[in-house]
Amino acid sequence: MSVKNIIFIGLLVFVPISMAGHFLQWGSLTIFITACLGIIPLAAWMGIATEEIAVVVGPNLGGLLNATFGNATELIIALVALNAGFVSVVKASITGSIISNLLLVLGFSMLLGGLRYKQQEFPPIVARLNASAMNLAAIAILLPTAVDVTSSGIEETRMQQLSSGVAIVLILVYGLTLLFSMKTHAYLCEVGEAQQEDEDPTHTPKPNTLLWTGVLLVCTLLVALESELLVDSLEEATSMLGLTALFTGVIVVPIIGNAAEHATAVTVAMKNKMDLSVSVAVGSSLQIALFVAPVLVLAGWVLGQPMDLNFNPFELVAVTVSVLIANSVSSDGRSDWLEGTLLLATYLILGLAFYFHPAIPGIG
Repeated sequence: MSVKNIIFIGLLVFVPISMAGHFLQWGSLTIFITACLGIIPLAAWMGIATEEIAVVVGPNLGGLLNATFGNATELIIALVALNAGFVSVVKASITGSIISNLLLVLGFSMLLGGLRYKQQEFPPIVARLNASAMNLAAIAILLPTAVDVTSSGIEETRMQQLSSGVAIVLILVYGLTLLFSMKTHAYLCEVGEAQQEDEDPTHTPKPNTLLWTGVLLVCTLLVALESELLVDSLEEATSMLGLTALFTGVIVVPIIGNAAEHATAVTVAMKNKMDLSVSVAVGSSLQIALFVAPVLVLAGWVLGQPMDLNFNPFELVAVTVSVLIANSVSSDGRSDWLEGTLLLATYLILGLAFYFHPAIPGIG
């Protein structure tokens, strides 16, 4: 058993601890921290269960399953927070997830992979396609804010209508990217699969579908429960820590929701599978921008919450910077430890800027 899996198993103890803390009223800060730690291994086991089921159902349905549950943890946390009325945190978590995947995950992958291997390669054509899709996503989330800033002010209902229209377009684009990667141009995404088959030529028995489906359902339910605990304690805990809604949403929430994916991307990069690492990092950002964000906009309309794509302008500056530098670094299909360091340095600078941004402390 790998060290990563041992750590994830050990962190499962925080699931019952956080629940006990809620019933015994141990305090918001304790519940918040233990719920955060409890969500991390649950997200990891959701990912493992999804991958095991995908092996049985085949590449097309398996790919769709992976795409659907790839960011399920973040979506569940965001839906719970949205239902509780923490719209600013939800918006910040969207931009934060894009930033953390493009800079933190990809940066650590390139750094640690580059320290072990002098230079790593991945298909440049896939990198360019991802860059184009990421550019579209960045433009789509920029425009509603640009409409608001460049006008005398737009009514909330009109902004929600505009955001809903953009959301529908983005979901359609997301569906087309799945069709492209799984059907019409699936051969472009088969490199990582082929490498895995070469490394393990021995026949292995098929996973128990019923078992892993049960694991997936149980973990999903527990993530929802832990998310409730996290959101219930969010306002008081972040106020005690002196954190703003902006910093909490952009930095704290994405790191919690993405921890399992972060570990996976770094692990495969250190095995010289940089194509898989880039696929995890950039693919997750695309999924957030093209699927999760639009779903949350439409969910806000259903729940009666003012969720739209009118973001804090500074968040959009950070997303634009992240997209530009990530596209620049990955465009040649090669990576090394210095490029990873540059991505991490950018993330650190943005993190400091968000921490010192003069927003109102607490969640409100």
